[in-house]
Amino acid sequence: MLPELISAVKNCLSQSTGETVERFRTFSSAYRALATYLHQHGITTVAMEATGVYWIPLHQTLEAEKIRVCLVNGAHVKNIQGPQSDVKDCRWLQRLHSYGLLRPSFIPEEIIRQLRTFVRLRNDYIALAAQPVQHIQKAFDQMNIKLHHVISQITGVSGLRVVEAIISGERSPRILLGLCDKSIQNSKSADVLSSLEGTYSSDQLFALAEALDCWKFYQEKINRCDQQIGEHLRKMTIDLPDPPKKSKSKKTRHHEPAIANFHNMLMKLTGGKNPTLMSGIAYQSFLKILAEVGTDVSPWDTAKKFTSWTTLAPRTKQSGRRRGNVRGLHQARVGQLFRIAAQSLCDSKHNALGGFYRRLRGKKGPKIAMKALARKLAVMYYNIMKYGIEYVEMGLQRYEQMQQDSQRWYVEKRVRKMNLQLVPLTQTSA
Repeated sequence: MLPELISAVKNCLSQSTGETVERFRTFSSAYRALATYLHQHGITTVAMEATGVYWIPLHQTLEAEKIRVCLVNGAHVKNIQGPQSDVKDCRWLQRLHSYGLLRPSFIPEEIIRQLRTFVRLRNDYIALAAQPVQHIQKAFDQMNIKLHHVISQITGVSGLRVVEAIISGERSPRILLGLCDKSIQNSKSADVLSSLEGTYSSDQLFALAEALDCWKFYQEKINRCDQQIGEHLRKMTIDLPDPPKKSKSKKTRHHEPAIANFHNMLMKLTGGKNPTLMSGIAYQSFLKILAEVGTDVSPWDTAKKFTSWTTLAPRTKQSGRRRGNVRGLHQARVGQLFRIAAQSLCDSKHNALGGFYRRLRGKKGPKIAMKALARKLAVMYYNIMKYGIEYVEMGLQRYEQMQQDSQRWYVEKRVRKMNLQLVPLTQTSA
């Protein structure tokens, strides 16, 4: 919305006082004038729709003026029928708000919102850095160099050494192989030598060098975001007590923030509660969830309400005897984070959660099973953050045994109800 346009924020006092509707523009001075206007008329609370990022400056202005703002999702508010306008929408919101029928959106405190800005910007840079990697692979494919098919990461330590040597003019496969890690030389030496035999054309070498420079540029931006996140976490934890010694650290993974004393600062924020002990939740995932939710999950009374807010709970609609699922709803960002964590557990051969996913996939399909697994992770996260319940991995073997015991108990219950008796196969064969 341009500053020259009239703001969609309008005062709806005309319903109760009979005055005309006042309009305010989107400049900061107009926002301050709006806050003054509301104070003059004795208004202490207002309702407004969340429209992109345009609501943030006005929300901050009203919040600084001690005016309570009820931020609502426009999809949750049914407008009146007929031709719609901003004035009619505002009057409808004012009417619903006066009746107490609007449910405010969750907005974390300011210090968490600042952390959210740094974390989201870092995630954007990681996504942007993926395109130069694709350009590196494209240049290799056009030169018939298959190194990225042999080693796991072309932007790893070994891959970067080889790429930089090729750009510098090195063409000998033996010398390029010597730049790789010892584990690659011992297990993949023949494949690496074969993959480095290609046609080194000048145009593709130029494209390769440009792609590498772009990738390094985004890595520098990611490192700067890591510095800001580290400074912000130190500011948040400077007055907090040290975490209990029982909290264990987890192994660092790819794209983890390069922040000194990162584990201890996270444990300070949570008071020793460690969701990273959960399967599928690494430090990066925990930081993203923390930036969206914060350290306090008390705004949600139960785990069911929390999973409903994350859009991971089953959603159904019913009219009479007809009942069906609600589709096409917006997926919450936190719910997507739990879905990503659940994807890493689908093929796990040792975790009980992997067995849970495969068992449900055979009955309901992969989509429902994935959502159910993500919801289970969200419930575990909620219980850890609210009650301090520690996650203990039972293992796949114990989980399968529990499922067998549950099925046997159900069969025995049905048999007793029909006044029958189960006989083991060993007795019948004898």
